[in-house]
Amino acid sequence: MELLTPQRRLAFKGQGGDLFAVLIVNWLLTMVTLGLYYPWAKVRRLKYYYEHTELDGHPFHFHGTGREMFIGFIKAVGLLALLYGAFFGLAMLQEAWASVLGFLVLFGGLLLLLPLIIHGTYRYRMSRSSWRGIHFGYRGDRNELYRICLRDGLLTLVTLGIYGSWFTINLRNYVMSHVRWGSSQFAYKGDGLDFFLMNLKGYFLTLFTLGIYGFWWQKDMFHYYVDHLSWNFTDGKRLQFKGTATGGGFFGLMITNVLLVIFTLGIGYAWAEVRTMRYILANITLVGDADLNNVAQTEQEHKGALAEELGDLMDIGIFL
Repeated sequence: MELLTPQRRLAFKGQGGDLFAVLIVNWLLTMVTLGLYYPWAKVRRLKYYYEHTELDGHPFHFHGTGREMFIGFIKAVGLLALLYGAFFGLAMLQEAWASVLGFLVLFGGLLLLLPLIIHGTYRYRMSRSSWRGIHFGYRGDRNELYRICLRDGLLTLVTLGIYGSWFTINLRNYVMSHVRWGSSQFAYKGDGLDFFLMNLKGYFLTLFTLGIYGFWWQKDMFHYYVDHLSWNFTDGKRLQFKGTATGGGFFGLMITNVLLVIFTLGIGYAWAEVRTMRYILANITLVGDADLNNVAQTEQEHKGALAEELGDLMDIGIFL
């Protein structure tokens, strides 16, 4: 008789009405305070998503505060204002040399900020995240991230974007492999060439099918990001992440969400978000026989929120 490998499942338990209440209050208070409430709004939203996301029936928790986010928010706005101010200032000179210099300043500045953003965001966000009372953590090295970003960023520029697939995977391999939950550690092993060929196929098939294949391309991306991730434990055992989403599933999800938002004049956005979270998490399983009860607390908190806000303002998601 064949033994079945144990499986663990993620689930999202949020409701559209509850998320709508969080989002509308956040929006109103952010408008009334001319944007100053934004860090507290972000904390309320993160806490909602965390506390309604469960693994084996246990919810995750986010322990960050609006005050931490606010301090980082002010610093982030100042840094980005200086960078974009220099870019637009040079562009206003309407000289060819100034335009080129402005682009180089902007690209170089963003490239130099990227490792700081990723490193700081993961250190802060992971230290503020917990499950079953044990904190997550990030132990990557900022200098190594600078080496990867500068090398791969320049190669992406020189190859007119082609090397971007390798850049993405090299970053993901490094960052995700330095995320921990107590004494356990995650690992990611992707390949730049495979990722490039998958996207190349997806691009042309989506073009040839007038966009229809795009949902299957999304499915391929989802599986690539999920299936190469594992969770390793000190006793040598591990949990392997597996994606079960389908192209047809993404098609139904996205079409319904678009119609829901359009026909409710945007009010249905919260319900569309809940539907998306439920679908994504319902299609991720963790396969293996690792004992989560043997994990010990090892991580310390990191309170700097500057990079967290830089990542948010530049629209860099935490999961690369």
